[in-house]
Amino acid sequence: MRRVLLKLSGESFGGGSVGIDTDVVKRIAQEIKEAVRPTDGSSPVQVCVVNGGGNFFRGEELSKAGLDRNRGDYMGMLGTVMNSLALQEFLEQEGVVTRVQTAISMGQIAENYIPLKAIRDMEKGRVVVFGAGAGMPYFSTDTVAIQRALEMNCECVLMGKNGVDAVYDSDPATNPQAKKFEELTYTKALVDNLKVMDAAALSLARTNDISMRVFGLDVVGNVTKALRGGSVAVEENGDPLGTLVHV
Repeated sequence: MRRVLLKLSGESFGGGSVGIDTDVVKRIAQEIKEAVRPTDGSSPVQVCVVNGGGNFFRGEELSKAGLDRNRGDYMGMLGTVMNSLALQEFLEQEGVVTRVQTAISMGQIAENYIPLKAIRDMEKGRVVVFGAGAGMPYFSTDTVAIQRALEMNCECVLMGKNGVDAVYDSDPATNPQAKKFEELTYTKALVDNLKVMDAAALSLARTNDISMRVFGLDVVGNVTKALRGGSVAVEENGDPLGTLVHV
């Protein structure tokens, strides 16, 4: 059975605002369910998730405002846990058994991160949501997503973005002539400083030869398409879904 990691931005949980947009999270949970427990006869997919926490806190931004960077990053990790619990709640409402594992011990609300247990849970059809980042400051959730995908032996990373549907050579919101990439190498993304994810995450993915597909979360159904298609996910018209990034 295929196994993939879904990376969700914190902004997507807030619908672009501070806090949690329950309508958005509920829709994402429903689309994950369609891949994990399909009703159309397609093969189920093993899914694990890493959430960002930008809808609550960003350690780097807090440090610019005068907060200690270490403390700010830990606050950001707590934000990812709140998002994880919200996603767990809506997945459970859809009938999908979900486990939240965190890199920081908080036994009353989540399990400790144990890789082999996470794999066993996915083999049983459960969704596993990883919270609290790496449990250490200075590590982005992008880097954690790659690291977790490697530990879970996932075939690819699916990077869901809020407000953009793929990788472009410039910001499409300010440049109507921005070029969309259907395919991209990690080396080009690093050399051209394209805003795919942070450099540490790109380097880790390139070194370990794991593919990644960047797609937009705004379109209903994209999460299911990405989970089912993985690195070869396509739109209904046959065009590639978002951008494939590879070695």
